[in-house]
Amino acid sequence: MRLTKQTNYAVRMLMYCAANKEHLSRIPEIAKAYGVSELFLFKILQPLNKAGLVETVRGRNGGVRLGRPAEKITLFDVVKVTEDSFAMAECFEDDGDVDCPLIDSCGLNSALRKALGAFFEVLSGYTIDDLVKARPQINFLLGINDFEPKAAISAPAA
Repeated sequence: MRLTKQTNYAVRMLMYCAANKEHLSRIPEIAKAYGVSELFLFKILQPLNKAGLVETVRGRNGGVRLGRPAEKITLFDVVKVTEDSFAMAECFEDDGDVDCPLIDSCGLNSALRKALGAFFEVLSGYTIDDLVKARPQINFLLGINDFEPKAAISAPAA
């Protein structure tokens, strides 16, 4: 099974937002960090927003942030929103156009369903937070600056 680019970059976008959690993330910044087009990220943003995985803030100072805490967003949450099909073989497809006489009693079908279930179970065990914490230098790697305001310099006491 191969995940789409959409899923790959959806996870990356969520990781960026999690690493930049104190601030709104902007699509141009995320696109630059990953070397992908802004248009592609905007396309991915829609299903993530609809599923509540991200929130968008409109306006001049707008941007994107996680829709819930990073530790509450599993990889399975992302995959089920971004992948169109989990058909590993023709007999998984719902269109009913299968020319196999073994469709109802095939061992392959059963084995593939079990494998897919195991795949989903593993994805459910990892969160966006896990991925971000696994890379202590993620902010540096993504070019996210620390926007912490510097302490005001006060005049020396007399």
